[in-house]
Amino acid sequence: MRSLILIRHAKSSWASPELPDKERPLNSRGKHDAPMMGKLLHKSGINPDLIITSPAKRARSTAKKIAAELGYKESAIKVDDKLYMAGTGDFIDVIKDVKDKVKTLIIFSHNYGITDFANYLCNSDIDNIPTCGAAGIELDIDSWDKIKNEKGILRFFEYPKKYPNGL
Repeated sequence: MRSLILIRHAKSSWASPELPDKERPLNSRGKHDAPMMGKLLHKSGINPDLIITSPAKRARSTAKKIAAELGYKESAIKVDDKLYMAGTGDFIDVIKDVKDKVKTLIIFSHNYGITDFANYLCNSDIDNIPTCGAAGIELDIDSWDKIKNEKGILRFFEYPKKYPNGL
């Protein structure tokens, strides 16, 4: 049994439109939402063995803020270029390389790929994983290289706007 948590980066800033897309930072809402989601995941008992993120600044920043709330070392966060604007095949390629000792994996990436991938894995009908949204998927596999469509069960779908008054 494996647990995969797919998290879309928190809300990013468009204050400096001249910045390359990969360099856009989090805005104030993103800086607020990421630690809140980290606290929520922590309260839910999420304890990642591995965190992998897109190289985009907004995804890395989200990963760092959530990792801090989960007690996961920032220096242990792995960055994978394939997760920047990833499609289903890119997610599968990244996941198939994960060692089998990893039981709980968190991946930070972008829409629309992350929503499409969650639906692919679970045969679910998530319309949109919003910014800083998290889809928790249980996979009945004994090795990450056996990941494929409709093998997952969506165990939770959380996002900041579900908690307008905080946790």
